[in-house]
Amino acid sequence: MTQPAKAPRIKALTLNMLPFADAASQGLPLAQLLRLSLFQVSVGMASVMLLGTLNRVMIVELSVPAMIVAFMIALPVLSAPLRAVLGFRSDTYRSAIGWKRIPYLWFGSLWQMGGLAIMPFSLIVLSGDQTLGPDWAGEVLAALAFLMTGFGIHMTQTAGLALASDRADDETRPRVVALLYVMFLAGMGVSSLLIGWLLSDFTNLWLIRVVQGAALVGICLNVIALWKQEKMNPMTTEQRQAPRPKFTDAWRDFASGGSAGRLLVVVFVGTMAFNMQDVLLEPYGGEVLGLSVSATTLLTAMWVMGALIGLFIAARKLRELGNPMALAAWGLVAGLIAFPMVIFAGPMASTSLFFAGTFLIGLGSGLFAVATMTSAMTLPTDGTAGRGLALGAWGAAQATAAGLSIALGGTVRDWVNTHALQGNLGQALATPSTGYSFVYHSEIILLFVTLAVLGPMVKRTGTSVGGSSHNSKIGLADFPT
Repeated sequence: MTQPAKAPRIKALTLNMLPFADAASQGLPLAQLLRLSLFQVSVGMASVMLLGTLNRVMIVELSVPAMIVAFMIALPVLSAPLRAVLGFRSDTYRSAIGWKRIPYLWFGSLWQMGGLAIMPFSLIVLSGDQTLGPDWAGEVLAALAFLMTGFGIHMTQTAGLALASDRADDETRPRVVALLYVMFLAGMGVSSLLIGWLLSDFTNLWLIRVVQGAALVGICLNVIALWKQEKMNPMTTEQRQAPRPKFTDAWRDFASGGSAGRLLVVVFVGTMAFNMQDVLLEPYGGEVLGLSVSATTLLTAMWVMGALIGLFIAARKLRELGNPMALAAWGLVAGLIAFPMVIFAGPMASTSLFFAGTFLIGLGSGLFAVATMTSAMTLPTDGTAGRGLALGAWGAAQATAAGLSIALGGTVRDWVNTHALQGNLGQALATPSTGYSFVYHSEIILLFVTLAVLGPMVKRTGTSVGGSSHNSKIGLADFPT
């Protein structure tokens, strides 16, 4: 007689212990949700290649100037503003079989794979190891590889997030999007450790094998992710030929929420503040602190760990604070603590302080990203703007700022170091760490600017995310909501 009574308790215990168990819904079962989230793993892996491993390899091992490296990594920013358009097009796409998101997810996967496939050969030619062809071939081929990879990442991520948001219901949608963000961080963390281990003994041949292997793994993960994720809903000829909504009308609808413009400014400036160091953090560890390739690659894992803990904090604080922008402000404060730690790590020759600062950068950026994404999803619209446009606009602001900040960070570092090492800034500043320090101080200023823009949004009263009360218990299944 006691067995039936225990069954509900055991089920409830299982749901509380299994992370994201309550992110599933009738329209999106847990097995399909976890399979769909694999596209974020592939995007995370490609991001590690672009922003972590390859920039260190180009600057240190291949001796490519940091300014050229920064512009190469920032090239995907040229396609970043298209994320809003891609999201809108996937909202309104019409095909004979009724698919909207899958075609964009598939072709994004192809672009991503193609860019990584030609990437290692392009970088080797860019470093000067060339016997045939014009002198500018390395720059052109490397630019093409970075553009293809970046465009593929933007298209894949925008369509994948919109597809997951479509299939989830209103109650589970914030958890679904958070799960996808966690999978993105997990993809970055695991791939950074694996790639760092594979490149511990660096050679050009190993570079080719690792990068092209990542391209193959990425396309396989994306095919598994998109398989049978969108139902066929055949359209008639009349439906396919009917006039489509205009992007300008949909954008006007999206911006009519009142806070949309300020939110995008917050996302843009805050992302610049957190990302100017992306192209410099690993070279800083190698050039100033003397860390090896495998050791500096661990910085990405430390950043991911900080971001995951930031998501755990978000799981608790989003319900307590109600307004997600208050949580974004705490993320900015974490950044104001992190960057001075990184600055002082150089003169103190402290590896521990450097890794701790990297951890706090991940913590702050994770809090900031989840809070602003949640705000973008809850902006009111009148019906013309779909979820793809909202997530695309958030992604466009974030990716554009990230690309510009990376290019600006590398350029400023080179310019300042040129004058510093020539003695133009004084004998005390004639060290390689001066350019890095100038960039980190600039990021601190941008964090204060973001806090100023964010202020009015924090003061507004927000509704509790997920509709849960302040006093409700939170288990691992709520990590993060």
